[in-house]
Amino acid sequence: MDIVALAAAVVAVVALVVAVAALRSARPRRGDGVDALPEDVQGLRQEVAALRAESKDALRHLAVVRYDAFGDMGGHLSWSLALLDDGGHGVVLTSIHGRSEARSYAKSITGWTCEQQLSPEELEAIEHARP
Repeated sequence: MDIVALAAAVVAVVALVVAVAALRSARPRRGDGVDALPEDVQGLRQEVAALRAESKDALRHLAVVRYDAFGDMGGHLSWSLALLDDGGHGVVLTSIHGRSEARSYAKSITGWTCEQQLSPEELEAIEHARP
């Protein structure tokens, strides 16, 4: 029994030495941990700023207005869709449905305005899309 107890004690000491060595290697070295945090945060802030700059050109403001283009038709089958970026640049798409045909139009929008005349529904779509 004495040999078994001695072997158990040796195994316990070896395990203790291994655990202490593992703890020492897990400690943050100079430049790691809290000291490096400001550099990491600054890098993340730069990446977020770059993503925001890129997303300004994305067509992310949109609105749809559905309506009856003709008094004798129901169901709001006609529609105008505004797709615009942060600066109000994009397009308004309109589809007017009649009994026997449907017509589609696309009008370019620059700075929330259009060189072509806009219908009241197209103006409404642009206003709803505006942040």
